[in-house]
Parts: sequence; C-alpha cells; structure tokens
Amino acid sequence: MTVKEIFETMDYGPAPESAADAFAWIVDQGAAFGHFLDGTWTKPRKDFQSKNPANGETLADLTQASQEDIDAAVKAARKAQPKWEGLGGHGRAKYLYALARLLQKHSRLFAVLETLDNGKPIRESRDIDIPQVQRHFYYHAGMAQLMESELPNAQALGVCGQIIPWNFPLLMLAWKVAPALAMGNTVVLKPAEYTSLTALAFADICQQAGLPAGVVNIVTGDGTVGEMITTHEDIDKIAFTGSTEVGKRIRETTAGTGKSLTLELGGKSAYIVFDDADIDSAIEGLVDAIWFNQGQVCCAGSRLLVQEGIAERFHSKLKARMATLRMGNPLDKCIDVGAVVDPTQLQSITDMVDGNTDGVLYQAPVTLPVEGCFYAPTLITGLAPSSKLMQEEIFGPVLVSTTFRTPTEAVALANNTRYGLAATLWTENVNLALDIAPKLVAGVVWVNATNLFDAAAGFGGRRESGYGREGGWEGLCAYTKPKGTAKALKPVEAFSGDKGPVDPLDRTAKLYIGGKQARPDGGYSQNIYGKNGALLGQVPIANRKDLRNAVEAAQGAKGWSGTTGHLRAQILYYIAENLSARKEEFATRVNLLTGGKTGAAEVETSIRRLFTYAAWADKYDGQAHGVPIRGVALAMKEPVGVIGAFCADDAPLLGLISAMAPAIAMGNRTVLVTSEAYPLAATDFYQVLETSDVPAGVVNILTGSHAELATPLAGHLDVDAVWSFSSSPLSQEIEAASAGNLKRTWVNNGCARDWLSAEGEGHSFLEASTEVKNIWVPYGE
Repeated sequence: MTVKEIFETMDYGPAPESAADAFAWIVDQGAAFGHFLDGTWTKPRKDFQSKNPANGETLADLTQASQEDIDAAVKAARKAQPKWEGLGGHGRAKYLYALARLLQKHSRLFAVLETLDNGKPIRESRDIDIPQVQRHFYYHAGMAQLMESELPNAQALGVCGQIIPWNFPLLMLAWKVAPALAMGNTVVLKPAEYTSLTALAFADICQQAGLPAGVVNIVTGDGTVGEMITTHEDIDKIAFTGSTEVGKRIRETTAGTGKSLTLELGGKSAYIVFDDADIDSAIEGLVDAIWFNQGQVCCAGSRLLVQEGIAERFHSKLKARMATLRMGNPLDKCIDVGAVVDPTQLQSITDMVDGNTDGVLYQAPVTLPVEGCFYAPTLITGLAPSSKLMQEEIFGPVLVSTTFRTPTEAVALANNTRYGLAATLWTENVNLALDIAPKLVAGVVWVNATNLFDAAAGFGGRRESGYGREGGWEGLCAYTKPKGTAKALKPVEAFSGDKGPVDPLDRTAKLYIGGKQARPDGGYSQNIYGKNGALLGQVPIANRKDLRNAVEAAQGAKGWSGTTGHLRAQILYYIAENLSARKEEFATRVNLLTGGKTGAAEVETSIRRLFTYAAWADKYDGQAHGVPIRGVALAMKEPVGVIGAFCADDAPLLGLISAMAPAIAMGNRTVLVTSEAYPLAATDFYQVLETSDVPAGVVNILTGSHAELATPLAGHLDVDAVWSFSSSPLSQEIEAASAGNLKRTWVNNGCARDWLSAEGEGHSFLEASTEVKNIWVPYGE
C-alpha cells in the first residue's frame, strides 16, 4: 500500500514478523527434542508433534516421558536440592538474575516461538508475555536475596512438581519456577502437550546461565506424565495450573501424602459495567478481557454484566467494535485475534456455542483464514444467569451477557458462579468501585482496567478456581515451610473407668450451636472419665444433622465478617477477661481430664493467646503493592468464611482457643469439634462465650467422634476451610473430601505441635484465616 492509499482507507497493512531465527533454533536442535534432565538432554524420540495452530504445520517432534524419565528427573532434583538451597539467598539470586538477563537477550526468539507454538498474536507475546516473564525472574532474584533477612524461619520445601497449561506457556513457567528456585527448591516441570517449545528453549538458557545440574528438569508429554508427577512419592509440592476437573483429581490423588499443593484453575469472571462508566473505555477493556489470547485465559472477562439503562447502547457499540477486530496470521503484528491452540479446543468451543439455544448470537463479520484453528469473536446477549454458557467456562473468544438494575443485583449476579478467580468493574464513581470490589468473591478485582498482572501482586482464586497465589509474598511463601523437623503425634486415648461421678450434682453438657446450648439430634451421649476412673460427666455425640445445623448457624452469622477489627478485638479481650475470672476452675478441670499437672499453664497460655489475637485483629494489615502502572494494587486480607476445625486432643482448652481465636479475630465463623478424649473443658468454655458478647453463630462447638465427623465437615459445600489438629489420622480423609468444592485445608499429617510454646500461635494461623484479594486501581486522567 502507498501512503496515499493508507490515508484514504485507514486500513492496516500487513506487518509480518520473521520467524527465521526461531526456525533456525528449532533446526539447530535437530527439530526433535528429548527431556532436559540433570542438566543434559536425553535422546529425542518422535512420539508426538508440536504444531503451528495457525496453519497446521509441524514445528518439531517431541518425546513422551516414561515413568523411568520421571524417576530420573526427580532423582536429579532431589540430589541437587541441598546444594542449591545451601548456596544461600545471594547465591541463588545471581542465577535468577542471569536467567532474567538471558530472557531479555533472547526476548524476540521466545516471543516468536510462543506465537508459532500457541497461535497468539505476536504483539501479545512480544509486549505482554515475555516482558512479564523477565519481570518475574528479576523480582524473584530480589526475593532470593531477601529470604534470609525477611523469612528467617523459613526453609525450602524440597522438590517441586509443576504442571503448566498451554495458554501462557512461558509465563506460567516463570510464575512457578522463579519463586521455587528463589526459595531453594528444585523443580520437575511438565509443559502442556500442545506448547512445549518455549519451556525447552528455557532449558537451553538454563545451560547458558550455568545453572547447576538437576535444579531445573523439564519433561514433555500428555496428561499421563502430569499424573506420574502428582503421584510420585519423592515430590514435596505440586503446583498445577489447568482445568478445575483435573485440579479436583489432583486434590484427591495427593490427599494424605503430605505434599504441599497449590491449584490455579478455571474461571467465569464477571465484567461489570455501571451506567456511569466511560463506555468507550469499557469496550476497549472488554476487547482485552475476552479476545486477548483468543479468550483462552482463565481470568477472561467472559460474563458481561451491563446496567440495564445503558445495555442497548453498550451492546450496539460493542458490536461495532467487534466488526473492526482483525484476524489472521498470528505473526502479523497488525492482528488482534489469532488462532485457537488446537483443533480439539476449537471443536470444544464450536460444540458449546452450537449447542446453545438461549439468547441472541452475534459473530463478528471477519474473514476467517482458510486453514488453521480460527474462531470468530462471538457475543451472546440476553442470557439468563442459569444458562449453561453463563455458568460453564468456554475458554474461547466467546462473550456472554446479561443485564442488572442495581449494584446489589450486580454483586449477586457476579457471585452466582462456582468459580472465584477474577472480576472487572467499570464506573467513574470511586465510592461505588470501592464498595463493590470487596463484595466480589474473587482473588483479583480490576477497577476500570482488566488483565493487569505483576510479580509483586499475587494472582489466584477462590471457590473452584483453586487456592494459593502466584506472585507476591503470599505466592513466595507457598514454596517454603517452617524450619525444623516435626515430631510424630501420638494418639490421645480417652480414659475408661467404672467409678461414680466426682460431683453428685450432674452438670449437663450440650452442643453449642447458634449461640445456644443444643441437645444432640441423635440423643446419644458418652461418659468421660478421669485418669483414676472416676466419672467426670457426659457429653453429647454430634451427628451429621448437628454438624449441618452448626454450619447453617455459621452461615447465618455473615455479619461478623463485616465488623471492624476493633470490635472483634474487644470481644476477644472480653473472652480472656471472663476466662481469667474462672482460671482456677478451668485449670482444675484440665488436670482432671488429662490426669496431668499442666492445667494452670494451659489456662494462662489460653488467656495470653486470646490477647495475642485480639492484638492482631486490627493490625494484620494488607499492602499497597508498587506495581509498574500509574496506579496501585491493594492487597486486602479478607476472612476465609466458615472454618471447620478438629481441635487438638492433647490440649483440651488451649487447642480449642488456639484455633478459635485467630479465626474469629480475622472475621471468620467457626465450627469447632472439641478434643475427642477430653471434651468437657470446651463445654465449660461455651459458658464463657455466652457471657462475652460473642454474636450467635460465630462460634459453634460440637463434641463427638472426629473420625465420624471428618468427611461430612470436609465435604460440606458451605464450609470454606477445614483444619485438623486431631491425633486421629484424618488428613487423607479431609483432603480427599475437600475436593468437592476445593475448600482450603490445613492438616497436621500426624505431626505434633507444642501448644504451650510460641509454635501454637503466630502468622501461620493468621495466614490460614485469611484470603488475599488484590484490587487494581489505576489513577490519572
């Protein structure tokens, strides 16, 4: 085109990116790749192919990993890990810095490889993905440097198995590899079957950086390779990004193994537009939200919610904008929408849209390339909230839409999903924005922007979008554990006896549900004896219905999460005050129950623990992250919701308070299952709660069998997290049952905890009691 023609038509001309260097790199490797194990390449086989989704051409032959390959990778990682951790933070920082520099030096090679392998437009690979990859390695080089001063009580987990998806192949690698290496771990990473080339190119620069052998190991193949990694006995952590269905299977597979687990899964993120929004800006943001990377983004703004008064005008403008989107060769720098990753994914998108009979379908009038995996940008309006396409992740360039009338209705619609990954809202009213953002059940909220990411701000979801964070301090800590070796927890057995009661006046213990003493549904109680065989009293045996009632009471106390930290602190202080007034009585009761002499120490520590978490209630603050935009990312610490906890058997009063106090201090509601062997201290304690202004439903106390209540509590869909400090072996059962709604779990895996020491309190309890939501707020005109 001539300059005159360009000004007359205002059309974009072709701006092709050369792939010559990328093809040359592939050819230099023999166009066939083995695995990268222990610093060297294995002999390649032609087991499957990497293809260009834009034209179907084969890029390279790849090797399917066997069990022997996985064993070799894990063995190499295990051997290298102590020396790698032993380098210290500064030693590891130098290598991470070198990797960041090499990623910069070869940035265009990585961008072109990513586009060839994945099908995304070169502008996205070049300007978004690869700079973010570099940023993560620079950021975590700094984190490695600071580990010894800022995380003095943390150590590496060991060997990490990492499984990444095909939508952001190199960026997902950086999100996982950089923090793992920074904290002294070694990794065995499996890239997606469709998109392995940039991970293999990363292995090449690991060699260039002189990274010690075995620190990074990369194996290729299909889902069976990921399964081999998740089931390997000598891997300490699994980090997975992918579908919710696979994430649930991984949760079940790793249950009870002691493996640390983080899951970043699917989403159906709401894109909320209020009637005072800058409509043109909101539409441009929406283009990035849903047609960026062909909609193959877990946090894509795929559910458009528009306020009713502007819906017709908004949809009209949106369709006009869709008509200008450009599709074609992803290596053309003028292209907006590239190719879907694979024919299988293209067919899945097509089937979901073709199978829908609701709403009104509009597809952009674009000319699809003759060959390759292309799907036209699509809008479906007028859907009901219950429509399948409003609820299920399509993972393609398909936007579904409905309307709302009020902000309250917008929040209800946005939260009407099993997912909780991200959300976007557009409004010129800052008061409205900061009112709505905390109400959205999502790990990330963008205000008047979308798809903003940075290594300093954690990214991750809630509900069936998984748990754990990538990036920031919270993402970093997921690759560490406390220093030291835990002792095995011995089972605590209840005493038996045949003597009469210690006190002839019967003290009737009940369950404590919804702020009231409640008789057990089953009508059964059990005798509790002291060490000398004397009868100390009876406690109810709670069943599934009692548990259900307790969870309903906790759900009904949602207002507690909206109270101020100052108010929660006052109530915790009041509990401590009332417990202190009866400390001799409680100390005597603990000694009678346990047959020991630690009652006084346990009560004093309980009072101190209540004071500690009262102190933290209004001081466990979030952060304002220094992200590289004109704006700020606010990391807000929010309550998890309803937390169920199996309290420690060996510390009947202190174990219950140590679980209850941090949870309610952070605004959670609790269902506490008392020490199974010594429950009477807890049933005495609810008398303290009744006189301490604790709102009904905030604390619910059940007595009975841990084993019988474990699966119902962990499987309850209205419970958001389950903790277990029980001496009964419940870890596997709880983690497996939690997969139903992917609730958070914190289990002891049979390890003891010293409740009388500082180990019984601290930030680990506060971290388990909170979720971090990052709210991105750009500013400026």
